[in-house]
Amino acid sequence: MINVFGLAIGFSACLLISMFVIDEYGYDKYNKNFKNIYRIVCDIHINGNSINGNFAPPPLGPALVKDFPKIKNFVRIRKIDEMLVRKGEGNLVETNAVLADSTFFNVFTLPLLSGDAKSVLKEPHSIVLTQSMAQKYFGNVDVVGKSLLVDNENTYKITGVMKDIPRQSHFHFDFIKSLSENENINRPGLWINPFASTYLLTNENVTEKELNQMIAADVYKYVGGQLKQDMNTSFSELDKNGDHFNYSCIPLGKIRLNSSVTNEFENNGNIQTIYIFIAIAVIILVIGCVNFVNLATAKSAQRAKEVGIRKVLGSSKTDLIYYFLTESLITTLIAALVSIVFTLMLLPYFNVLADKQMPIFDLVNKDIIALYLSIIIIVGFAAGSYPAFFLSSFQAVRVLNGDLRSGFKSGWLRNSLIVFQFSIAFFLIVGTLVIFSQLNYIGNHDIGYNRNQVLIVKNTNNMDQPAKLFKDAVTKLPDVIDGTMTRFLPNKITDGGGRGYFKDATMKASNTYLLGKWTIESNYIPMMGMTIAEGRNFSPEMPTDSSSILINQTAAELLGYGKNTIGQELYLGNGNNSTSYKIIGIVKDFNDVSLHNKISPIVFHLGAQESVVSFKIRANNLNSLLKKVSDIYLSMAKSSKQPFAFSFMDDDFDNLYRKDRRISQIYSAFTLLAILIASLGLFGLVSYATQQRVKEIGIRKILGSSEISIVGLLLKDVFKLVLLSVLIGCPIAWVVMNKWLQGFAYRTSIHWWIFPIAAIGTLIITISTVIWLTLNAAKMNPVLTLRKE
Repeated sequence: MINVFGLAIGFSACLLISMFVIDEYGYDKYNKNFKNIYRIVCDIHINGNSINGNFAPPPLGPALVKDFPKIKNFVRIRKIDEMLVRKGEGNLVETNAVLADSTFFNVFTLPLLSGDAKSVLKEPHSIVLTQSMAQKYFGNVDVVGKSLLVDNENTYKITGVMKDIPRQSHFHFDFIKSLSENENINRPGLWINPFASTYLLTNENVTEKELNQMIAADVYKYVGGQLKQDMNTSFSELDKNGDHFNYSCIPLGKIRLNSSVTNEFENNGNIQTIYIFIAIAVIILVIGCVNFVNLATAKSAQRAKEVGIRKVLGSSKTDLIYYFLTESLITTLIAALVSIVFTLMLLPYFNVLADKQMPIFDLVNKDIIALYLSIIIIVGFAAGSYPAFFLSSFQAVRVLNGDLRSGFKSGWLRNSLIVFQFSIAFFLIVGTLVIFSQLNYIGNHDIGYNRNQVLIVKNTNNMDQPAKLFKDAVTKLPDVIDGTMTRFLPNKITDGGGRGYFKDATMKASNTYLLGKWTIESNYIPMMGMTIAEGRNFSPEMPTDSSSILINQTAAELLGYGKNTIGQELYLGNGNNSTSYKIIGIVKDFNDVSLHNKISPIVFHLGAQESVVSFKIRANNLNSLLKKVSDIYLSMAKSSKQPFAFSFMDDDFDNLYRKDRRISQIYSAFTLLAILIASLGLFGLVSYATQQRVKEIGIRKILGSSEISIVGLLLKDVFKLVLLSVLIGCPIAWVVMNKWLQGFAYRTSIHWWIFPIAAIGTLIITISTVIWLTLNAAKMNPVLTLRKE
């Protein structure tokens, strides 16, 4: 039962992880041209700062198709943050909307239920929606030719309805508007301007390396002239300074797990997570196999006479190997069948834990079946091979004379395997403690601003009245401390990064710095709990502040002015259209996104953006306050019929680390499974060891040994093995978890106390597993164990 149960748990864990891994690798494979679709990504590095993004300049896609016959097509996709769509008498906020070229359906395999794929997005103000959105807004999918009112002012003609985008896709768009309405797509002089995600469809014989060479050739051909015009530099001069202005491609199949650029359409997976989960699955299976080997060899004394009799009756060594291997395979097969039941029971909970929607019928996926059958065969042979060869090698004469009765102490292989199991258990416990320590660090780290009790109200730019009137009205409420208008908020990814600032009016590349541009009001810094490290903040009493800027400490360090930063000027623009701004203050650094990323260099300009208004509030009566704010909002958006949309900054912050918490929960769950399987094996081993020493225990009790001393005697050998496991596991755990922490730009250290706590935890698990067996053995009446001698 221990073998079957242990292997079944291991198989279930392996099945769940296999489903997870195969699901992750299955992204975007619904496209017929899956292997021939690539996305262009940028890699720009100038004067110490870099931009790695999911975008390309507008003319690059068309130029590549024109210049290289091996590139069959392109499509540009530009994300729309939010749009209002009229339904009945009101509006609904939609967030999964994009602008795309008319070639969208020629590149991606997304079947249209109605409409012509070649023409649905050709005309301005045409729109394609998914079947779910058609049902949502019209109650049916026969909607081609009908119209949608968007943002209270633009009427879009529905030219197509497509099937819902498959779950395993790196993007999920509900609305696709024609990109032809965007004025920038054909404007000249945009070769160094980030614009949209650009995908390329190539011939089948084009490799990633060859496509990168084509992209580099066109970038060199077309971008060079604009670099000279706007930045007074060339590619060769950039190279001399250690800078670059590169574009390259990533295959569609690698985007989900291997892309780490900014501006992704959705949160991606992580190839490192896949490797970790595969390692955990292998570890759990190996622990189950180790249990099988340990228990089989521990029972060798009981099965020795069976082997001797079979040999006397004519069985050869080969016959016995086949016999024991068959026995192992049957046990493994039973465990595999039990594991399927376990998996069916656990899958719904695992889906919640992994934030997946893997259906049960994924278990009959041909890849899963092939993998599972392979694992069953491998485990059956791996777990049964050593016991088979070990038991079949017994000499009939010796075992029938009782010479071979190996005890717990003599099993060097068995002891080595126990050390291996508990080294793994110790490592997993250390890993769990380090992960939770990092998550605790994230929760308590000084991020440079106060995220608590900040209410964020969205879509304030489309109200009937100016957003400033809304802000002023809400600020007058008793539980509202202050309000500010800007869409640039910490822990919210925006498109404010990557503007080229110049140290002087000559605008040379050597004086160019890629800095984030945030527009804020004068009360933004104090309301967000940020600090002015040097100089002063914007002041409403200073009209000249409209031509002044603040920068954060990272930007100040990048600019390299040292103690003379205040009073220096930066230029923004190009050519004769540049504007100079005077630095009047330095803001203490704050984490503008997550702790995975380094702090960005940021420039703050004075101004107001009406799309988002944030309020610092008192949470004395939150529901009542939200009702009052909602009433004010709805009264000012009466004719536009906008819904009241809001969030809290601390919730947005928590969402940044949702994936990290999810991984930690999955890791912890499988750690518990691994420890459970190891404990089951230890329980079985100590049970057999205790049975073999019952007479020794009886004699010791007759000679005066106490029950405590006997328990200590039985636990001593196990303790030695566990302590050895700790010594082996320490360096491995330190190296691996230190590597994991490198994924955070700001991280905790691996504290020394984690290792003693993990060691104590391992010992407690050991004692908890075997204490009942050792106590029963110590309490046994010696008369019962010795009377047969």
